[in-house]
Amino acid sequence: MEGNEDTGRAGGACTVVIIGGGPAGLFCALLAAGEGRQVLVLEKNASCGRKLLITGTGQCNLTNAGDISDFFTHYGDHGSFLRPALRGFTNRDLLAFFEERGLFTITESGGKVFPASRKAADVLSVLLSACRERSVMIRISEPVRSVAAGDGRFVITSQEAVYHAECCVIATGGVSYPATGSTGDGYAFATGLGHSVTDAAPALAAATVADYPFADCAGISFENLRVFLYRDGKKIRQQTGDLLLTHHGLSGPAVLHLSRYIREGDVLAVAFLPGRDPAELHTELADKIAAHGQRQVRTLLLEYGLPERFVRRLLEISGIPPDRTGSHLSRQERAALVAGLAGHPFTVAGLGGLNEAMVTAGGVALDAINPKTMESRHVPGLFFIGEVLDIDGDTGGYNLQAAFSTAAAAARRIVILCDW
Repeated sequence: MEGNEDTGRAGGACTVVIIGGGPAGLFCALLAAGEGRQVLVLEKNASCGRKLLITGTGQCNLTNAGDISDFFTHYGDHGSFLRPALRGFTNRDLLAFFEERGLFTITESGGKVFPASRKAADVLSVLLSACRERSVMIRISEPVRSVAAGDGRFVITSQEAVYHAECCVIATGGVSYPATGSTGDGYAFATGLGHSVTDAAPALAAATVADYPFADCAGISFENLRVFLYRDGKKIRQQTGDLLLTHHGLSGPAVLHLSRYIREGDVLAVAFLPGRDPAELHTELADKIAAHGQRQVRTLLLEYGLPERFVRRLLEISGIPPDRTGSHLSRQERAALVAGLAGHPFTVAGLGGLNEAMVTAGGVALDAINPKTMESRHVPGLFFIGEVLDIDGDTGGYNLQAAFSTAAAAARRIVILCDW
């Protein structure tokens, strides 16, 4: 056992029962506890925070150092819902919480904030220690079977016992990385309590490409490229960011941030030379060839800073011999080359599965949740926090910040309700 985790006799009355011992659940628990409020966390795994321990490859990108007003654009179409929670508990508040407890942080490129130790386990240790100090009871290896509401009380039935509570918090996460316990349990609880749940899908996931031509270029990355998302011939989204070629398709922030919108059969058009549209690139290449007609096309392309392996493969795809000089480049070959550089099309065969996706898109529908408190509009005293909600953020610390901010919003409301 670690922290305040308990395996003793179960059952009875509590002020608050929180289902799920991840970062959102633990943070809500420690903020809601105290002043006679009995808080119980039920965790189905043998230990808390299993998914937290693998975030950022075990280094835990806690939050982002940017201004909190810049966060709202990093949650797709749902940033406005999070506005009250993020303003109510900001990234500065989060860092202050950890620093007051001896966990200091470092900020890296893109504003990513990590614990100075680079250990997610240290983040979890602080949360468990704070729960212990606040007398939060945590019961591990105790999956919840059902949640019922009536007469202003909740009946939570676990594998071990039946609990009665004034407030119930669903903090069960989504369905990504199911080996960590994120198996969508909260969606069933939500549905049973009258809430709608939007379809869950992988988010922050790489795209697998049909007839992918760059498998032998896996590992090559590009900085600050534009990626356009097309569906049925119409551009519906675009994203700028770093891109990574994989063995089966495309990854990197530019694609990961688009993944919440990507569907099978969509086309991703990648501009491998930033800041140039096809017409500009066609003119630029023509001018280069006119000035250096005896040089190989391969050499001219390398001057753009493109990786050599990528250039060789692009020439092959475009049907251009590797020793072709600029003066011998046909109009058709030049057009193929421009198309490949200015907006190379990749047809999406699918997204990385839930075993690979960093977070879940979809979840408990937001229209029935009060954005200021995370309380259900249907069932007073019922709260949904963290990834169980229909919210997914970009990479860079935005998802964990949302988990902590929604947890804080719920805890503030719980304190008011229980002290009324």
